[in-house]
Amino acid sequence: MMTHRKSIVVLMAVLVGAGLLGLIPKPAVAQEAYPTRPVQVIVPFPPGGVADLVARPLAAVMEKILKQPVVVANKTGAGGAVGMQAAAVSKADGYTLMVALSSISVMPEVDKVFGRPQTYKMEDFAPIALLTSDPTILVIKKEAPWKNVADFVEDAKRRPNEIKYSSSGVYGTMHVAMEMFAHAAGIKLRHIPTAGGAPALTALLGGHVECLSGGPNVSIPHIKAGTLRVLAGWGGEKAAGLARRAYFKRAGL
Repeated sequence: MMTHRKSIVVLMAVLVGAGLLGLIPKPAVAQEAYPTRPVQVIVPFPPGGVADLVARPLAAVMEKILKQPVVVANKTGAGGAVGMQAAAVSKADGYTLMVALSSISVMPEVDKVFGRPQTYKMEDFAPIALLTSDPTILVIKKEAPWKNVADFVEDAKRRPNEIKYSSSGVYGTMHVAMEMFAHAAGIKLRHIPTAGGAPALTALLGGHVECLSGGPNVSIPHIKAGTLRVLAGWGGEKAAGLARRAYFKRAGL
């Protein structure tokens, strides 16, 4: 059976799911009024993706509460690693936060496996708040031939490396989820990485790939419009707002 996987968004601070990271003030500035100037929220993915869609309304609310400008900065590249590294090296004074997905935990492990200098460490960050926790879903075009996961797996076994899926980048949440599925099902899929969740969705809508996995909030408008269909989900139960759902556990994966 496949491990449940969620698209998690967390608010974090520099000191760290599909979350925001908030910086922890140093003792020397702990007694100063906060904030006295604008706060930056780094989103390590392009506009329109899961993290970005969460960060922008959050920033608007934070501005009202903090009485200071809260600026969302999209710093993209390397599956989110560029923005995460930018946050990690920022001054730990509480004025740089980051909205991170669950993939934040992947890159440090990848660096260890390949024996290369770490892009960042989880210890560089401190979690502030869990903002969302949605089940990752497998989405396909409405005209796709597969009616269920069994159909998809059977077709993939007949055509190894021919079914293409898009993702937000190598080792990102969307990539890891699909590779977990492919490994569990004993199939080979062709990975087409993009710069983020929104470009990955555009690739699917444009017919450049056949499927993708990701947080539902990006795909729901297209699902409701009938352009896309949900083939399966990694969650343990049905997600609110999605009427039809097949789960990998029902397919024996």
